[in-house]
Amino acid sequence: MLIRVKRGDNVLAAAESRLLLCCHAADGADRYFVKVSWGWTLLLLTPFLLLSNTAFSRNALFLGRRLLSLAVATTVWYIFTETFFYIEDVTGSCFKTDSMDTVSQEFTSKATCRRAGFHWHGYDISGHSFILTYSALFIVEETAPMASLRIGSLSTLPRIVLNLLYVALNLIVIIWLWMFICTSVYFHDLSHKVLGTVCGLLAWYLTYRLWYRHPLSPGLPPQRHMKEQT
Repeated sequence: MLIRVKRGDNVLAAAESRLLLCCHAADGADRYFVKVSWGWTLLLLTPFLLLSNTAFSRNALFLGRRLLSLAVATTVWYIFTETFFYIEDVTGSCFKTDSMDTVSQEFTSKATCRRAGFHWHGYDISGHSFILTYSALFIVEETAPMASLRIGSLSTLPRIVLNLLYVALNLIVIIWLWMFICTSVYFHDLSHKVLGTVCGLLAWYLTYRLWYRHPLSPGLPPQRHMKEQT
């Protein structure tokens, strides 16, 4: 029994070590992808929406409404992230050392405190957990119509580009999930991660499960082939 316990501990330790190595390797992904994750999302999703929705319908009003979902999502992202920054500012204090033993009353915001070379400690809702959750769900919702999309109406080049964009968006979702796991295991306090994730789920639910089902909205992505209008 003791041998089995030791073997189990070794397996867990090895698994944790491998996950830690993967997350350290993810530092590059964090720098080049997650910190500008919304930029990557818009860069790939904007042409994808144009091409995929054109294959469903070429009605200008329809295409305009579908592209409006990008503006709505960007507004949601901006409001939530700015709110997180504000909460961290109003709940935090500037410390001269990372051990939080000496408070500097001179600096009253995270930006000025950091510029002075000090350490700011406030309630830091995980922006990573929020953006990775919200962005992944946003991409999944908008790429779902590919399952029922008839791309025969598109010429060869747009069809190739659309398929490449679809593959790239799926790879981005995989990266987001990988980074979400690393964030969940190694970064932020539990309450910060949970609240950030809940905010991401809430933003998705309020738009795609509630508002987008009403006429005065960008509308849901088309789920079946629509008759083309020229």
